[in-house]
Amino acid sequence: MFGLSFGSKKSIVGLDIGSNSIKAVELQRSRGEVVVSHLGIEPLAADIVVDSMIVDSGSVASAISKLFADHAFKAKQVATSVSGHSVIVKKISMQTMSEPELGEAVRNEAAQYIPFDMSDVNIDYQVLSNSLDGPTIDVLLVAVKKDKILNYTNALQLSGRQPAIVDIDEFALQNCFEYNYDPAPNTTTALLNIGASVMNINIVRGTIPLFTRDVSVGGNQYTDSLQKELDLSYEDAEALKLGKKVGTVSEDAKLPILQQVTEIIVLEIQKTFDFFRATASGEHIERIYVAGGSSQVPGLLDALRQEFSIPVDPLNPFLKIVPPIGEGADLVERNSAQLAVAVGLALRSFEKL
Repeated sequence: MFGLSFGSKKSIVGLDIGSNSIKAVELQRSRGEVVVSHLGIEPLAADIVVDSMIVDSGSVASAISKLFADHAFKAKQVATSVSGHSVIVKKISMQTMSEPELGEAVRNEAAQYIPFDMSDVNIDYQVLSNSLDGPTIDVLLVAVKKDKILNYTNALQLSGRQPAIVDIDEFALQNCFEYNYDPAPNTTTALLNIGASVMNINIVRGTIPLFTRDVSVGGNQYTDSLQKELDLSYEDAEALKLGKKVGTVSEDAKLPILQQVTEIIVLEIQKTFDFFRATASGEHIERIYVAGGSSQVPGLLDALRQEFSIPVDPLNPFLKIVPPIGEGADLVERNSAQLAVAVGLALRSFEKL
């Protein structure tokens, strides 16, 4: 899968830089199991990361340094991931050819699919076809603008960390899903990562990505609506969004506001699924797994179940990974939904690049 590599690696910390918080996970092998050795979450103030771009590198670097110090991370190398308008993911069909020929051919072919100057992007690809015997093969083309990658790696280097891998949010989520759920090869699943400002959607058949999309909706819309409609502070609106009791605000006052935003999110998912079905004939989504901090908003998963009439479950990033004990166990209990991308990134420690 895509992963812009920056050289050799030892242990890698998975670092998910979101618009509300930074999540970090480090894994290790112990007696045949994958175990969490360190993890932590550091909140970010508003407007530091906006629309998947780091606006204030110094603040992000400081937050990363604090996160590593507070939770005793020792590794210097990190894997992070990006999403948004600067990321292009496209499945293309190519003539079957040797690996050296394919690399050059993909880059030549890429120009017609990428709406940026080719000198401004980093390109990677992965062959999706199981067999190379036919006349054509399916190839997943990924392109990311270089300034997007620099936007993240500069913040990492300011914090004293070494970028080992830059991945795509959807593929990090898929990596977490594959490891924990071992999906059947012919099962088509939608993976949703609903963050504060962006929702990542990845539709996969077994371990093959079929369709990806980033949508600029998320938990911040719940918070903004609650603040505006109920005249609340940002902190109170955040707490209310996640089901906590705030002052004298009643359920009757809160629920219609949450429902309005939930309908917007569900509509975007519906539009994505409709487009996918229109372009992938014969594909039928059989199950939805949901991650991201905003997946915990009361009523959202039930709304998805009602709309799509298929199983909808929270994605558990620690289903086959041994969680930490002590303070870390409490963090997993309260925030596991937020940690799926960071876990997927940390799993890259065990791959050969």
